[in-house]
Amino acid sequence: MLSYSGVKHLILPACLILGSTMAWAKLSPLAPAPDWSKLNVFQETITAKEFTDLLNNVYAPNGAWKDTITIYDDSALIKTRPGQAPYLLRFAPSRAAAKPVSTYWRKAKEIPMVPDKPLAGLKIAIDPGHIGGSWAKMEERWFQIGNSKPVTEGDMTLKVAKMVAPRLEALGAEVFLTRSRNWPVTSQRPDKLEDAATASLADKNTPTTPEAIQDETERLFYRASEIRRRSRLVNENIRPDIVLCLHFNAEAWGDEKDPRLVDENHLHFLITGALSASELEYDDQRYDMLVKLLNRSFGEELALTNTLARSMAKETGLPPYFYRQSNAIKVNDNSYIWARNLLANRLFACPTVYFEPYVMNSKLVFARIQGGDYSGTRNFGGAMRKSIYREYADGIVSGLLAYYSARSL
Repeated sequence: MLSYSGVKHLILPACLILGSTMAWAKLSPLAPAPDWSKLNVFQETITAKEFTDLLNNVYAPNGAWKDTITIYDDSALIKTRPGQAPYLLRFAPSRAAAKPVSTYWRKAKEIPMVPDKPLAGLKIAIDPGHIGGSWAKMEERWFQIGNSKPVTEGDMTLKVAKMVAPRLEALGAEVFLTRSRNWPVTSQRPDKLEDAATASLADKNTPTTPEAIQDETERLFYRASEIRRRSRLVNENIRPDIVLCLHFNAEAWGDEKDPRLVDENHLHFLITGALSASELEYDDQRYDMLVKLLNRSFGEELALTNTLARSMAKETGLPPYFYRQSNAIKVNDNSYIWARNLLANRLFACPTVYFEPYVMNSKLVFARIQGGDYSGTRNFGGAMRKSIYREYADGIVSGLLAYYSARSL
């Protein structure tokens, strides 16, 4: 690698005119334009090697970063928006000389221990995935078989969150839920998102038929506006040490009123990473990735997820899910953990654990959901089992206890 300071008179113009100028004027739906100056707090906090390793091994593998980031020995040039010079990130000359990273969240070792309160001082945000209630069908997180109890993921994640929160508080943690009912957190509604939907369809080269626009307004409402609002609550108001994103998984079920039940049942976890070259063309995604990379959430995120994965695997007995698509990568030898670029974990600036246990349309899981919540155990599939909600909650609590108790060792 070369030193940027020694060749800037040759490199800078080329970086400003790479490709069509308008090609870099890209924002994801409803995303604000990045304020690149906010990255200044990370100047000289990371070495070139650390930066490059995180890009290659976690955040932008297979050279996905090379069209938007140019790395030199002492700095990196990062494409910004049309008509604006690339952002210059200066590297630390060595790890010993690196300036400290300033974040609103703390690593486990930075939280003082309190006798008899193993989670004292820990600030946790729980994000119950999806919305549920009357919004579940729009979210496509609803299905029903005959007159059975409808399966609605948003209601199920909220039930687990409300079980977990008081238990963590009893252990000393300060706990916040991004939502406490099956109602949107965002104030936006689909009928106000037609312009954004039209632009989004155009970006995807999809015909803007009335049906397509309606579908896209709904998708932007629950997948973009809602998640962005929750991320602002987390990053600007709650400012926790960790976020727990609770979800249930599913295989394709077809018709929501006549769903396909399957034998598969599995568990996996997602952490931020694996952005593709096409995703990094979006200014906001490139910026969001760099915030996560530079604030060093990866180390804490992976370590915490590793412990929670072991706890959940022990509690549920579920095998790991294996991604066969190219949109996810393995980041360590834990078969349950994958890095993937999801809006829901990329936007949370602190370490974020994204849970994906159980296949909702698995024959066994469907039966357990119909069984509801109960104390003790009942026979499902030839084994005595806790309610699926309590089993999920127990896996979370025991994993957090294991991880944060270990900081005293």
